[in-house]
Amino acid sequence: MEIKFVQCLILLPFVWAVPPEPELDLPPRPYAFGYAAGRFAGHIDRTHSEISTGDGVVKGTYSYVDPRHQIRTVDYIADKQGFRAVLNHSPLPLPVDSPVVAAAKERHLQQYNAIAHSHQAPPGYLVVPADSAAVHHAKVKHLSLYEQIAAEHARIAHERGAFEAETADPHVV
Repeated sequence: MEIKFVQCLILLPFVWAVPPEPELDLPPRPYAFGYAAGRFAGHIDRTHSEISTGDGVVKGTYSYVDPRHQIRTVDYIADKQGFRAVLNHSPLPLPVDSPVVAAAKERHLQQYNAIAHSHQAPPGYLVVPADSAAVHHAKVKHLSLYEQIAAEHARIAHERGAFEAETADPHVV
């Protein structure tokens, strides 16, 4: 017993004397990412983008819609001094249209209204779109296949009924 105890004491310093692995001096790894997401398709209620040059400084911004339906934007920087975030309380003002842009918007609205008015049906008249030749062909093909499947199911049901009638035990109710 004493020999085993002495051996453990002799090996113990060697286990603790393992030198640490040298730290690797890796080159900077810059990155950038961004995304926009929402709770359902076509609705964006949060965004996030971030940039790092690889030197330990990370800059980013994220936005979300708060419970009062206000857009909140947070700009942040993370570096050797820590994480610093700034909440922007007010949304950015919308840009004002130049006279040329305002005239183009008005002309577009007039053209849109003229086209909409020309395509509008008279009161009490219902416009039903007609099928194209391709749609009509697909409907006929689908109906034909449906009728074939229905006939096959009816035949199988009839055969099964006849089989069950032939093989039924007259003593079982």
